[in-house]
Amino acid sequence: MDLETAVSAAQGGDETAFRVLYRAVQPQLLQYVRSLVGPGDAEDVASEAWLQIARDLPSFRGGGSGIRGWAARIARNRALDHIRARSRRPVAGAGVDELVALPGRADTAGEALDAVATDRALAAIVALPREQAEAVLLRVVMGLDSTSAAQVLGKRAGSVRMATHRGLRRLAEQLSVVREDREDGARGAGGEAVGEPEGEAEGGAAVRTGATISAPTAGPRAR
Repeated sequence: MDLETAVSAAQGGDETAFRVLYRAVQPQLLQYVRSLVGPGDAEDVASEAWLQIARDLPSFRGGGSGIRGWAARIARNRALDHIRARSRRPVAGAGVDELVALPGRADTAGEALDAVATDRALAAIVALPREQAEAVLLRVVMGLDSTSAAQVLGKRAGSVRMATHRGLRRLAEQLSVVREDREDGARGAGGEAVGEPEGEAEGGAAVRTGATISAPTAGPRAR
């Protein structure tokens, strides 16, 4: 059953179709929610979102092509409510440095893009500036187009495209730097002298890890 058919049938009360819809949307939706509220509360917030999705589905008018964006908007609103009600908790994860464990590829930007959907990359993404982080998550993790992502965030599609581009470029740059540091460290451990980069402060620059996205501004609420 394709997603378009599943949405239509689920709107008519077909439980099997709703399960198909849930299996198609939930994995990416949960990752998105995790980036907003942390892993400890993500399941609860996602469950609250699905309760609203199930309740409001009969009135939804977007078909299979719009269901992910609509679900993401609901989940984002539930996450915002949760953040307002409780203190945010840090996301457990090692961040950008863990990305270097992925197989080496010649295209660093492509590698960052491919890695976005993995758990180890989520901590790196949420360390980006908030607008870039949400744009990357909605475009790459949720699989939304620029227009749908813009509707979730209450922004223009062009702004979302630019934020996504900048976020992915920054991820690629961070990944490249961390991989080079790892390789230098490995050579140093093998007895090869490794000099400190000229002009760099002792200790080097710290890589931000393990943070949730700072509380996003409220976008349009799903109806």
